[in-house]
Amino acid sequence: MTSENGSETHALREQAADSIRDLLRQRNGKTICPSETARTIGGDDWRDLMPLVRDVAKALVGQGEVIVQQKGEEVDITAARGPIRLAPGPRLNGQVTGD
Repeated sequence: MTSENGSETHALREQAADSIRDLLRQRNGKTICPSETARTIGGDDWRDLMPLVRDVAKALVGQGEVIVQQKGEEVDITAARGPIRLAPGPRLNGQVTGD
């Protein structure tokens, strides 16, 4: 991987993270589908971005900004198979709840 491709990938990951955060904030506590982020940053080629978006969501879970759900229940993104939803985590807006 060249340095240019690496910086492009990093920029795309940042776009995906920003899009996830923005969409979740706009929904006021409701969930989003990862494909919404892929469509926002990828246009017609959004399907190719789904693995990247899921990977970015995994990183945001680790930071407490996102919770991954299936059928309304919280799940481990690494074990989740099939459709998932992203919900706001306790650190999404820079606040921690339950301390």
